[in-house]
Amino acid sequence: MVARVTLAEIDAVRMSVARAVEQFEESVIPELQQEPGYEGCYVLTTPEGKALAITFWTDDEAAERSLASGLYAAQVDKFVTLMRTPPGREAYDVSIADVPALSHA
Repeated sequence: MVARVTLAEIDAVRMSVARAVEQFEESVIPELQQEPGYEGCYVLTTPEGKALAITFWTDDEAAERSLASGLYAAQVDKFVTLMRTPPGREAYDVSIADVPALSHA
């Protein structure tokens, strides 16, 4: 499994962090779910607008296909006017995955 990590900073003056997360969930996740090899996603945020999006892929080829197809660029374009700086991106091999259950309390 491969994890692609994107670091970004949301301009919280232009859009609240909560609304940016909603927009990601409504418009990006459904498109990712259609991609062959997509395994899931975590999005981590701070109240100040720092964001870390981790997408999981079956292998390097699946992760690269989403880049080559233009999917990644299209998703970043949806948020380009809301970011303080251009996002950074790296890929990692997933060596351990101890996934906690989420509580929506």
